[in-house]
Amino acid sequence: QVQLVESGGGLVQPGGSLTLSCAASGSIFSIYAMGWYRQAPGKQRELVARNTRAGRPVYVESVKGRFTISRDNAKNTVYLQMNSLKPEDTAVYYCHADNVLYQDGSYRSGWGQGMQVTVSS
Repeated sequence: QVQLVESGGGLVQPGGSLTLSCAASGSIFSIYAMGWYRQAPGKQRELVARNTRAGRPVYVESVKGRFTISRDNAKNTVYLQMNSLKPEDTAVYYCHADNVLYQDGSYRSGWGQGMQVTVSS
């Protein structure tokens, strides 16, 4: 299992901004893809944004133009800058790392523990 540590969630007013961070730890050689998913109460978990090591990021339609995903490969960290937040963005946000190559030659994928983002006045 991949060790992922998330930070940055919390309560924000509509129209506000938050930045989520997720760092993978361990003797990592490279990570193919890192992304963010979210799950609102009563709904299925959905992809928010995903960034492969060399490819273009992809976003769910509802966040395009408001959210930006970025990666620091040297730090094995992925960020999600969320602007113009709306109440419908309220959910538990999960980080995911895909095809993490460790220095021992093993591959693993896994999820962060999740953190609450609440957009409310």
